[in-house]
Amino acid sequence: MIRAIILSAGFALLSLPAFAATQAEAEAALAAAHEAESEAIAAKAAWTSTETALSNARKALAAGKWDEAKAAADEAIAQAKLSVEQANEQKTLWRNAVVR
Repeated sequence: MIRAIILSAGFALLSLPAFAATQAEAEAALAAAHEAESEAIAAKAAWTSTETALSNARKALAAGKWDEAKAAADEAIAQAKLSVEQANEQKTLWRNAVVR
């Protein structure tokens, strides 16, 4: 869990824009975030923070704040990927916790 938090923070830092994002980049990032969230939902591994980041991305996009929209969408992508990774790890790691 700590690993996931650290990775999420790292991805969030990496998603900080070095240059101003365009509307097309923000829209593409939002579409990719929706796709990543759909994969997490299909894996029954979605985190609520992913939906919050997507909501923030949608609001920023509607307000014309392309940098904020892209950053929030990138955060949502990172969280969705981490949620799927966590679910996959837990599929096998739970066996180590079983008392025999």
